Amino acid sequence: MLTLDPAGTVVRALAVRDDRIVAVGDVALDHIGPETEVIDLAGRTVLPGVNDAHLHATWLGARWPDTLIGGAGFTGGEEKTVRTAAERRAAILRAGDLCASLGITSYTEPGLGPGETGCFGAEVLEEYAALASEGLLRARVTALRLFGLLDGASSLADFQRGLATPSPAADPLWLTVPGVKIFADGIPPMRSAWTHHCYADGSHGALLVDGDDDPARAGNLAAMIRLAHDAGMVVAVHATGDRSIEAALGSLRKGDHLVHGDLVTTDQLARMASAGVGLTTQPAIAVAMRGMLSAALGAEVGARAWPLAEMLSSGVPLTLSSDAPVVTPDWRVHIAAAARMLEVSGVDAGLMDRLLRCYTVAAAEQDGAAEWKGSLTVGRVADFCVLAANPLEVAFADLPDAGVELTVSGGRVVYSGEQLPAVDLKAHPGEMAGVGGGEEQD
Repeated sequence: MLTLDPAGTVVRALAVRDDRIVAVGDVALDHIGPETEVIDLAGRTVLPGVNDAHLHATWLGARWPDTLIGGAGFTGGEEKTVRTAAERRAAILRAGDLCASLGITSYTEPGLGPGETGCFGAEVLEEYAALASEGLLRARVTALRLFGLLDGASSLADFQRGLATPSPAADPLWLTVPGVKIFADGIPPMRSAWTHHCYADGSHGALLVDGDDDPARAGNLAAMIRLAHDAGMVVAVHATGDRSIEAALGSLRKGDHLVHGDLVTTDQLARMASAGVGLTTQPAIAVAMRGMLSAALGAEVGARAWPLAEMLSSGVPLTLSSDAPVVTPDWRVHIAAAARMLEVSGVDAGLMDRLLRCYTVAAAEQDGAAEWKGSLTVGRVADFCVLAANPLEVAFADLPDAGVELTVSGGRVVYSGEQLPAVDLKAHPGEMAGVGGGEEQD
């Protein structure tokens, strides 16, 4: 079992009571009683539940199995949305089932609000609250509110009005709404990222925030961030161009994060690390879109985009995510893509550990929840998944084939594959459970 605690401890067993881990290591075996459910892993590997820091779950549930980008580039497929409460609920639950099958026990739904409809409307947040109250969520959800258009414009007036509206009440262990998302710009292939580099037509893009000119738009972005901070909220800023990143950095503070950061510079990474500003990036999107970015801004700029090695070494709080359904939500694919970006294909236990932490420990820190989730340590919630192989011993190129065989969320089994005993998926926390046993366990 890979605890992913600060020491990188590897143990043979853990014990769970109700929704919490009560023992780790051989001492966990002492908790086995006559009514304990014991799962013998027989050489499989347990790791903390995966936390996707940027996943549009409702949209994913409506679209799956179609993604916007596939092996052949932009594939799209038929766009689908949700119009009724029943459709919203079905999409969220379908995404929950998919996440459970991938070992995902937490995710951030980034951008729900009154300016949007369908998969991104404020009604989705209400449905999440209803599902949380009914105990039907299979993954913990961090939702960010959006007071503008997804991938589109926002105004300071609308943002201020939105901040004054309340979020639905819910159990914070299952649904929390800690902040807001702001779209600073678009993306380079669409010529909508705000950058110092020239597109083929001589343009540079622009901020999506309203304003009469670049300084006015930058001023309104800064004002939005200040208003959110004054309201006690964290801020996530969608920023891909170096100029949009620069505009946001002057106002962001510890606990905030940038999303994507395609053209982030070395100097900007250093400033982010110093300020405690995080970054969420998507390796599989970077691999798929580098050619399109180069076509938009030139090969030299494309070669410097998504500087993952610098991101990892900079000290920036870094999370990896999928942005599904732009691409697959499968974290194994994204970690393999990250290694490809770093030109590593074989076994590298140190790098694998580092990338796994971007999907677990670092994501919990971004959620403000590092004290109760993200690692397999006593007192934290019992969120974990079981892989058919030890990822530290698997070549990166082979990681997507390492099967997820069991997913436990809050002490209850939410997914069980064919290789492990099936468990009642409707069971709720409250029963004593143990995981551990033989000498061959990881």
